[in-house]
Amino acid sequence: MSKYDMTQIAVGYIDKTDIDLAKKVAQQWQLQYIGDVASVNKQSNLLFLLQVHFQQVELIKLDEPKLGAIKVDFVEGPVAHRRKFGGGRGQDIAKAIGLKHGFTPHVLDATAGLGRDSFVLASLGCQVTMMERMPIVAALLENGLARAKIHQEVADIVDRMSLIYASSIDDMTLANAPDVIYLDPMYPHREKSAAVKKEMRVFQALVGEDLDADNLLIPALKLAKYRVVVKRPSYAEPLNNKAPSTSIKMKKNRFDVYVNQAIPKAMT
Repeated sequence: MSKYDMTQIAVGYIDKTDIDLAKKVAQQWQLQYIGDVASVNKQSNLLFLLQVHFQQVELIKLDEPKLGAIKVDFVEGPVAHRRKFGGGRGQDIAKAIGLKHGFTPHVLDATAGLGRDSFVLASLGCQVTMMERMPIVAALLENGLARAKIHQEVADIVDRMSLIYASSIDDMTLANAPDVIYLDPMYPHREKSAAVKKEMRVFQALVGEDLDADNLLIPALKLAKYRVVVKRPSYAEPLNNKAPSTSIKMKKNRFDVYVNQAIPKAMT
């Protein structure tokens, strides 16, 4: 759950061309609007800043500015590389959700985060519903989707993606009849693990750990038509201590697969 309260985060703009969007973001997510980001220095209570930078919404951790800004980018960066060179339907996440010829499921990503796995699944043809309960993360996702829709290279992919701002634990049924539910809850890092990436340090400071993650599994199993897929660190116990039907193991992580019913052999 979150470590912050909403009074510790504000919205500002870098360039005057972004004033309207900054005001809109602040109003939509019920956040304090501070105008020009330079005025953040007068706000000692703030921990985070959502800054609008040429129509791009970015998250800054104010006490560690060197960590840089977090944004959702479905056009360039890691997702672009993964889209082009990630291995297509041969990659582990595709196998875990059951992608095969004639079966391209509707996936609910019930812990959407920055949306990267959602984008990968959408790039493989899946209809993907993202659910995110943290308003700041949902704001980043919404802006990332809006920016991506005007890029011809990925517009058809993000057209298969939609966002629901809600808690998956309480409101998972808001997603319309998903075939597969995908869960990737935040998990506490081992104290001796390698330094967490800069981006993840900002994200974890904002979001904290999903201490209630075990509560995701039962509603997911009730709702998913075919299966629930849970991404876990290789050293972590299964979600809710429930053994999966099968697991796909990778170097640092694994996908635990809970099968409700078999995927039909021939689907049109």
